[in-house]
Amino acid sequence: MARSPLSVVKFLKVFVTWWLAWSALHAILLWWLGLYWQIALTDSGVYNGLSAFACLLLCYVMQFYLPQKERYWYIFFISLLLSSLIVFTGKYLLQNIYEGNNAYLLSLKYSLPIRWGIAFLLIVCMSMICVLWYSFQYQQETEQRKNDAEALSKEAELFALRRQLQPHFLFNSLNSISALVGTRPQEARNMIQQLSDFLRGTIKKDENKTVTLAEELQHLQLYLGIEQVRFGHRLDTQLTSSDESLSMKIPALLLQPIVENAIKFGLYDTIGQVTIRIQTLTNENQLIVVISNPFDPDTAQPQKGEGFGLSSVKRRLYLLYARHDLVETKAADKLFTTTVKIPQLIYESADN
Repeated sequence: MARSPLSVVKFLKVFVTWWLAWSALHAILLWWLGLYWQIALTDSGVYNGLSAFACLLLCYVMQFYLPQKERYWYIFFISLLLSSLIVFTGKYLLQNIYEGNNAYLLSLKYSLPIRWGIAFLLIVCMSMICVLWYSFQYQQETEQRKNDAEALSKEAELFALRRQLQPHFLFNSLNSISALVGTRPQEARNMIQQLSDFLRGTIKKDENKTVTLAEELQHLQLYLGIEQVRFGHRLDTQLTSSDESLSMKIPALLLQPIVENAIKFGLYDTIGQVTIRIQTLTNENQLIVVISNPFDPDTAQPQKGEGFGLSSVKRRLYLLYARHDLVETKAADKLFTTTVKIPQLIYESADN
């Protein structure tokens, strides 16, 4: 399991500080019981040095093998073994250092059970700390991997949604250009230029990137110019924007499929001139975009007006905001209206 270097440094600082404090307390206690300072410091240094080495070794091993709940008895067994090794190794070292000091060696002999108990408790406590520490680290890493996987899946789905929208619009435009080449070549050339500018802007924009409403509307005008050539005098668009809404943020390329949906269900099921109205305003730190198109109730079925364009917009907004209430549609008085709400708090927190 990968570990954060900063977390390891903090852990070592706490460990060293705590161990030095414990070693000092150990030495003071031995001195208070009658040992010379030199002997008390040596005794404390030997036993606490061995204990520190055993605890660090145990922590290092647990980086690669962390026992599961049903195998926690491994920790108990290892603690018994390490505490026994610490006590008897310390006894052997101190006996060789103070070989002629019979009084100290006698006190060392009778204090072995106490020393073993203290070493056992220290190792068990350190083992539990390591289990909690590494379990927390593993949980964080698992959560991070899960979030990364979800983000990649979201990006892939957003990309797929956009790629499905492009061919439909592109084929319609190419068919219109083909129809204009023979009769109105100048308009065909203009439409090719507009289509080129539109596709160039589409390719450059990141699917997850947010832009200001002013930038989004500027790109939308390229699309509307192409549609104007296709439908001629039959298509009329009216755009009304409040000044404060133009600086607000919106996911890039969000409005084109909604307007395309309005044109499709406005012009295909009616005769004569059709006006597509686009209005932008703000309300409680939200950007609101209202797009409306007329329909003929005798020939159209507005309740089916939520084709792939609107469904893809709903899905995209849900992936970005985890909300289902950001797109609303209504059909009344021969008018089909789509209302889109874009929260702005997310962008503010992202910038910070």
